[in-house]
Amino acid sequence: MAQPGPFSRYERMIAWRYLRATRAEGGVSVMTWISFIGIMLAVFALIATLSVRAGFRAEFVDTIVGANAHITYYNATYVDADGRVTRVIDDFEDRAAALAEVPGVVRAAPLVKGQAMLSHNGRAAAAEVYGMTPEDLATLPRIVQSEDGWGDTARYGEGVAVGSGIARALGLQPGDSLRVIAPEGVKTPFGTKPRVATYDVAFVFTAGRYDIDSTRIYMPFGMAQDFFNRQGVADEIEIMVVDPEAAPQVARALQAIAADRGFLMTWQDASGNFLRALEVEDNVMFVILSVLVLIAAMNIVSGLIMLVKNKQADIGILRTLGLSEGAVLRVFLLCGMTTGLVGTLAGVILGCLFAIYIDPIFAAVNALSGGGVWDPSIRGIYYLPARLQLEDVLSAVALSLGLSCVVTYFPARRAARLNPVEALRHG
Repeated sequence: MAQPGPFSRYERMIAWRYLRATRAEGGVSVMTWISFIGIMLAVFALIATLSVRAGFRAEFVDTIVGANAHITYYNATYVDADGRVTRVIDDFEDRAAALAEVPGVVRAAPLVKGQAMLSHNGRAAAAEVYGMTPEDLATLPRIVQSEDGWGDTARYGEGVAVGSGIARALGLQPGDSLRVIAPEGVKTPFGTKPRVATYDVAFVFTAGRYDIDSTRIYMPFGMAQDFFNRQGVADEIEIMVVDPEAAPQVARALQAIAADRGFLMTWQDASGNFLRALEVEDNVMFVILSVLVLIAAMNIVSGLIMLVKNKQADIGILRTLGLSEGAVLRVFLLCGMTTGLVGTLAGVILGCLFAIYIDPIFAAVNALSGGGVWDPSIRGIYYLPARLQLEDVLSAVALSLGLSCVVTYFPARRAARLNPVEALRHG
């Protein structure tokens, strides 16, 4: 007669019977529920944290590559015809055309950049001015395709584009006049006189980053050249590439054109410290939450130890009837693994729901707390993002099920090695 294989029907039946046992029957259903809830909450916390982590990095990177150059070309320092040390690019059109020919480059746009003070209706704010043509500005999706912006982007050539943070601080609306003051202005016999000009506000943009929206304005390239006294030159060249993540590889190809006349900086170089800090934080959070999952899995051990102690007589009877050590081991493995599996599935469902419905959940938390839970001036972005990724869910499931299986083995092995005679005597 053929012997039943591992995890056969009768082994599953016994395990299910033990899991359903009430306290009056010597069961540990309360401990089973505690183990289930612990695993569920630990997996939920792990998936929720991983999704928020992924969402935060994705949103942060998107605001960088959607409102800034993927690669920036700077001229090397040199002495001009007047004996001044400078880094302006006088042949910016030819240089930009040569850089744009490199495979992988979408555009190379000359840029005039400077610091200025803004004034409107008695209010003032500091700003960073970017001089860029309307055609080049149109390639920055976070600026011209801003869902929360207002005004007419087609009027940019006639006026300036202002960040929403500056607009709120100064009380600006599209069509208003904005006074721009450059500290380094016209030199006179009485000293340097600040350069002052007034421009119409064409539109207000929201890039999604607090620091960009509260400090940046865009000005047509020709206007910026005149205002900052950069006639015929540019300060740098912004380069956009097909794949922003491949910017370092493209930069190496661009360096052959730049040679020793200039140098290149990718967006990863400019934000490297923050990205590295995010990576370290991600690793630390994963380790901490893994420990949380391990603690939750240890509840399964406690429950199984109690179950083995309460079922010693049953184990002795089953062994006397011919149940092998391996069968007893598998029965208690099924008890622990079932709790871990069901708890993991419940945690996955809760974690996925949290990531999918994070906006209404966060809005409810913000309303209950009276607002101000998320400060964009500290966080940098305006909301708590979440991005559900299959690899994050699978890593949480693998960690939870793996730990559940490992910790379950030891009390199950103890149960399998019980001497039937001793088990009946002490049961």
